Amino acid sequence: MSRMTVTLDEELIEAAKEAMGVATKSEAIRLALEESLRRRRLERVLDHAGKIEIDLDQERLRRLRDLG
Repeated sequence: MSRMTVTLDEELIEAAKEAMGVATKSEAIRLALEESLRRRRLERVLDHAGKIEIDLDQERLRRLRDLG
């Protein structure tokens, strides 16, 4: 963890704390960052939806799953 000084909109932070159900500014900021990263990662995955062709049948998938 690192400590830093940042200038933030107090009303925005309070609204985020309330919306997320957290008590501290640090928790609100951490959750907001995590959610932002999660959404960006999901967008990248969805960008590839239907664009990757995989030639596997059920038996091959089952064997791959069993191999771990």
